[in-house]
Amino acid sequence: MSEKKEPSVWQGFKTFLMRGNVVDLAVAVVIGAAFTNIVNAVVKGIINPLVGAIGTKNLDHYSSCLSSTCTGEEGITILWGSVLGATLSFVITAAVVYFLMVLPMAKYLARVEARRKAREGTQEVIEVTELEVLKEIRDALVAQRGSEAGRQ
Repeated sequence: MSEKKEPSVWQGFKTFLMRGNVVDLAVAVVIGAAFTNIVNAVVKGIINPLVGAIGTKNLDHYSSCLSSTCTGEEGITILWGSVLGATLSFVITAAVVYFLMVLPMAKYLARVEARRKAREGTQEVIEVTELEVLKEIRDALVAQRGSEAGRQ
């Protein structure tokens, strides 16, 4: 009776790390971290000043008080400006990722798929045509044999 040897923990870990998904995820995290700095700069350098044209430049300063007084630590303050800033950062990030990464990649993959299907369609037509030619040759040979047999 042969026993199957279980892979070692180290071997399993190596296999896990060498999967394409793990490498892709690591690259995405690094690119995402670098991209966050760009988005934050756009929000602080462009969006906040535009919003600041009607109020303060820093969205973190927009707030509302739920109680009668909001001085120091007293009262209930809602910092809706921070939420607005985070929402703008998210929307900008999502838009840039979609329009600069997802959409072009989807169009590229669609073109590659269309080319592949076109090649497959051409091969099928060629195969059908070859089959038809072979049938015609066979029929001609059968007809030729039949005519030769009739002469004798």
